[in-house]
Amino acid sequence: MLGGPLGISLAPAIKQNKSLLKILTPIANAYANAMGHRQMGLRYDDLLVEEREDVQKALSRLPTREGYDRAYRLKMSHQLAVTHRPLPKEQWLTAKDDVRYLAPYVEGVKAENDERAQWDTMDVEVRKS
Repeated sequence: MLGGPLGISLAPAIKQNKSLLKILTPIANAYANAMGHRQMGLRYDDLLVEEREDVQKALSRLPTREGYDRAYRLKMSHQLAVTHRPLPKEQWLTAKDDVRYLAPYVEGVKAENDERAQWDTMDVEVRKS
């Protein structure tokens, strides 16, 4: 998959260049607010496609409490979508609270799959004595 399991990211390069970071930060914040997931009480990682095998494995590795919290956020957002009512503004998720909780698990699964692929394609030569 191009760019890894979480997609292509220019964030490391942008964070190293202070002038570029200064220019793009307001644009990134405006985009994150326009997405609307925070207004529904969702975190960014709640939007990852669950049907992917690496995401399913990462979800199975989440701590129990985080899994319950995720299920609650998803159920609440579905209920809000059905009733066409947004969360009250004081309950919106802030940028500080929107942390990537699932990304480390997905990256760990990707690393394990890459390592497994390297071992599976390894050629073993028998030494002749």
